[in-house]
Amino acid sequence: MNDRHLSTFNLAGFTYYDGIEVFGELKVGTLLNLKAEPENKFDPEAVALYYKNKKLGYVPKDENTMLFKFLVLGHTNLFEARVNRLSPEKHPEGQVGVVVRINEK
Repeated sequence: MNDRHLSTFNLAGFTYYDGIEVFGELKVGTLLNLKAEPENKFDPEAVALYYKNKKLGYVPKDENTMLFKFLVLGHTNLFEARVNRLSPEKHPEGQVGVVVRINEK
């Protein structure tokens, strides 16, 4: 068995960024882009999630350390992040679930 699962979480900070502009375009399985933000003043290991050019929010602080380290070292194709749950009826911080998997060689 080849288990590629690394992490599952609710998208953090969804309320504060551009997610509402693209929420209707998101589907379960939508590919998201991960981007390290070492200059982030609130979390020096911040990892933002984007859909197209829109920032949706962040990987939660308790889930971002390993992702951040690999991303800042240039391993941007090592991980795959996808929407795994959409719950529009929930509070904005619980509306988008994300799964991160390790890509195969």
